[in-house]
Amino acid sequence: MSAPPVSPSARLPVERNAARSREAILDAAERLFAERGYSATSLTDVGQNAGVSRGTPGYFFGSKAELWRAVLERCFAEARAAVLAGRDRALASHESPDVILAGVVGDYFDFLAVRPNLVRLMERQALGDGPEYPDVARAAGQEALAAIVAELGFDDRRSREAAHLLLSMVALCWFPMVHARTYLPAIGLDAGAHDFAKERKDHVVRLILHGIAGRLSER
Repeated sequence: MSAPPVSPSARLPVERNAARSREAILDAAERLFAERGYSATSLTDVGQNAGVSRGTPGYFFGSKAELWRAVLERCFAEARAAVLAGRDRALASHESPDVILAGVVGDYFDFLAVRPNLVRLMERQALGDGPEYPDVARAAGQEALAAIVAELGFDDRRSREAAHLLLSMVALCWFPMVHARTYLPAIGLDAGAHDFAKERKDHVVRLILHGIAGRLSER
């Protein structure tokens, strides 16, 4: 459920701090865009839910389209930071490729679990709800691909294979997040169960490792 509008008297302390106001607006916009969609969310809605005056979101971001972009940029910046941290940790571990890959899958699944709004925003954009900013997602995608190449020791000749591996990993982790209330119940799975996340991560890791075991040995 959306947070209730904040009374005018409660807005003043927030508006006195520009950085805090900006973050509050981004938080509210991310939540509302994810819950309602881009088309059904107005700058006035964002201002009310952020606890600022209705004109403040426009003051900071200019338009709803630019606010949408700022929300996406923040989400993908967090994703890129998680990827880079995972890559640095993997390369420093000097573990075997299978151990590294298991860690990558686990890290990505955990990231999606704590950032469900990113999943919802991407699904809404895939359905045509909201302006498209492919450059925003491209940077995160290239960082993730570079991390896979570095972690598994793929050379330039196998960059396409690395891209397909990344796509498979994303799809296997992403689908349960999107269809937790649709397809999963139909096959008897509960994404909210306490052991689901571990079961899913273990399954994806085994599936990917068995699928590329021979390919890794060819390096």
